[in-house]
Amino acid sequence: MNIKWTVLAFVAGAALSWGVYVPLVHDATTRFGSNLRAFLMVGIAYFLVAVLIPSFFIFYKGDPTAKDSAKLNWATPSITFGILAGIAGAAGALCVIFAVKEAGSAAPFIVAPLVFAGAPIINTIVSVTIFAHGKKFESLSASFYIGLVVAIAGMLLVMFNKPNEIKASAQPVAAFAATAGGGSTTPQ
Repeated sequence: MNIKWTVLAFVAGAALSWGVYVPLVHDATTRFGSNLRAFLMVGIAYFLVAVLIPSFFIFYKGDPTAKDSAKLNWATPSITFGILAGIAGAAGALCVIFAVKEAGSAAPFIVAPLVFAGAPIINTIVSVTIFAHGKKFESLSASFYIGLVVAIAGMLLVMFNKPNEIKASAQPVAAFAATAGGGSTTPQ
């Protein structure tokens, strides 16, 4: 399989962005004391990144992503599917934000593995069924099912073997002095 380096660069950018998304959301919801306030900030960020930047290029600089300028359009089906994609993304973000609330302090270690192991599986299934657009695909192989099992096992391994927080002891020096026969643990 020959994959262009630009594809790998953008995939790495997405993995990095989404990899820090859950911990950032967790911190935002904790600091705000509200999941909806955090989601509002996510929405503002979406507006800044997903509305202003493309608008600038489309309307002022020319669309650098246009594949065939003769096929560019603002037709209803194009708008509909674009908005549905945005709704799916925003709904996913909202679900992550509420999952973070329900998961508590372990959220980054529980929510992210579930979402990011589940999403590729769902993506593959809907891509070869609902969104196949008339394309025919070969039967799913045993390797595909093994991949599902490995993805699920990886998700479970990450979730159940997450790093545990080290709780600070009250007085580590005093505790050492007491166990080492140093006598009193109170400063004199």
